Amino acid sequence: MNEVKLISGRGIPLVGDDIDTDRIIPARFLRCVTFDGLGEQVFADDRTQLKGEHPFDQPQYQGANILVVNANFGCGSSREHAPQAIIRWGIEAIIGESFAEIFFGNCIANGVPCVTASPEAIKTLQSKLQNNPQAQITLDLAAKQVKCDDWVAPISMGEGSRQMLLEGTWDSCGQLTQNPEQIKQTAQTLPYLAWQ
Repeated sequence: MNEVKLISGRGIPLVGDDIDTDRIIPARFLRCVTFDGLGEQVFADDRTQLKGEHPFDQPQYQGANILVVNANFGCGSSREHAPQAIIRWGIEAIIGESFAEIFFGNCIANGVPCVTASPEAIKTLQSKLQNNPQAQITLDLAAKQVKCDDWVAPISMGEGSRQMLLEGTWDSCGQLTQNPEQIKQTAQTLPYLAWQ
């Protein structure tokens, strides 16, 4: 099981409310058979429009692994490709004011915590990252806080999702593959699997 307790690294500020899944990964990229290569297309239209000025294109944020967003991030359609594109770009955690429910669930199902903080804390953190892109961030799910250098702020997350990440039970496929004998025993008791 893969426990998610502490994520450290550098942050990338993405300012703006209501950034929807079509902006995260435009619909034309949904035809893929696997999620491979989606990271290169994350925010494709926004990045084209901003001609290199989008945070995901700016050299100072390359290699960042913690995304800092504003309100209602991931709204719109329920496409699983959106968190997959973000993950495949290199993001391991997202800190924001609020998240769309389905986007949040898709992130948790992939072991990526989406934690919330107050609007004031988010704005402060984004400003710190804009002023110093090399600032180190630590997201501590157990302590329910985020640190950026000497600055600390409380974070929130639904207790069920937080416990799933802390205990490693977010990975349903991982749980199944750890219990092959129990799967075989259960399968033998299911009448629709025993038909001849």
